[in-house]
Amino acid sequence: MVNACLMEALMDDPDPERALILSYAPVQRREGLAALLALDAALARLLRTTREPAVGQLRLAWWREALAALDSGPAPAEPALRGIAEHVLPHGVSGASLVPIVHGWEVLIEDAALDERALGRFAAERATLFNAAGRVLGAGRGDPLTAAGKGWALADLARNLDGAGEAAAARDLAIPELCEAAAARWSRNGRALGALAHLARMDLVVGDGAPVPLGSPRRVARLAWHRLSGR
Repeated sequence: MVNACLMEALMDDPDPERALILSYAPVQRREGLAALLALDAALARLLRTTREPAVGQLRLAWWREALAALDSGPAPAEPALRGIAEHVLPHGVSGASLVPIVHGWEVLIEDAALDERALGRFAAERATLFNAAGRVLGAGRGDPLTAAGKGWALADLARNLDGAGEAAAARDLAIPELCEAAAARWSRNGRALGALAHLARMDLVVGDGAPVPLGSPRRVARLAWHRLSGR
């Protein structure tokens, strides 16, 4: 059984907080962030609907090749890849540089047990999304993109794993990364990514099995303060 089959839909349903965070991004670059999140969501759906590891690896191999091919040819008829070609590549991010995001998701197929080493690989590779988004958005040099990306990836995984031990391990690794991200004063252009990190940190304090209170006054107020102050 593929580890990712334990995961719930990460971004399938409309998310009012995600829409709010996208509004924090510079208008001219907002679609680039949306395209990167759509790519991540497409990979999450792929793994969630794959039961055989060999099949999952073949499907991920197609995504790796398709992303790299964006640097030398038109995008195939895949909405997520078209979004990358139209709204991400023009900002100096290559398709090949996004391939590690695929590698990150592949960890959930390759590793039967998500130990600390596997979780570290997953976080580091999937955090490529934040580094790419930082370039697209024009984030500041001091924005802790890698820490925020790792913490966001691990917190997301922790909330969507059935195995209590693996979920706890992912949560433990996420906390110091998110604390580093929360301690920084984010640049104005990077605040959409800082907001994602703040949401991930708030998600971790929700009890196991309890639904995340999307759009609650407390969460929205925290995001508003971050938008104003960068903290």
